[in-house]
Amino acid sequence: MNLPDFLNLFSLPFMQRAVIGGVLLGILGGILGSFLILRRLSLFGATVGHSAILGVVLAALLELPATWTLIGFTVAFGLGVIYLIDRTNLRNDTVLCISMSGSVALGTIGFSYVKGYRGNLLSILFGDILTIGNTDLILLSLLLFVTLFWIIISLPEQILLTFNRDLALVKGVPVLRYRYFFTVLLAITIAITIRIVGIVLVNGFLVIPAASARLICRQFVPFLATAAGIGATSGVIGMIISGALNLPSGPSIVLVQLFWFLAVALWCRQG
Repeated sequence: MNLPDFLNLFSLPFMQRAVIGGVLLGILGGILGSFLILRRLSLFGATVGHSAILGVVLAALLELPATWTLIGFTVAFGLGVIYLIDRTNLRNDTVLCISMSGSVALGTIGFSYVKGYRGNLLSILFGDILTIGNTDLILLSLLLFVTLFWIIISLPEQILLTFNRDLALVKGVPVLRYRYFFTVLLAITIAITIRIVGIVLVNGFLVIPAASARLICRQFVPFLATAAGIGATSGVIGMIISGALNLPSGPSIVLVQLFWFLAVALWCRQG
């Protein structure tokens, strides 16, 4: 692709929406993913993401709007998983594995009952950021605003809850309320992220920027900011590479995130 055609590509409204969506989701994913890895819930994104198979199948069988059904389902599923983690003596990864396996099994069985065209169901495996619309951008902006506002007003409690849950309970921090609210924000983010990178890559989209930032930063706030920055720049660079080389957008973004991680890991090792 020559330079004029490349520049003209990014003048198109759908491409501009895709870039903005990639930046917003990159920031959200970086921030929320930071809490995931610090709270040792890295597999949570994969579990909720894979449950989307069941959510989309239910939407198709019940003839409901796919996007809103997926958001509602991921929120309900995420809250249910956290409830099981809190109410059982099993390790987090055990509950997450059971939940993911069960949802995928049910989704696969339900898929066989979906009649007619199934392309939309298969598209959630890999996503397509170019389908993002103005409603998605508004929802992402509101979600980012709520997330930042919530973190700012509750930063001391968030830090205490992240690093010492028992002490947070002793000091009267409403642990369950914070955990469930965080789960709602994360589940909605995952539902929208699936539209961009698909089920296969959704967990990497959340975890890789945060893991890269963790190698660089030791303080909490700079860690969150760095993860958000890596997520945002990965969204822009990934879309540029996708447009220039005519590659799938979601995987391109995740590969840029992976490059960030490898570069940071090598740099830290040399230092």
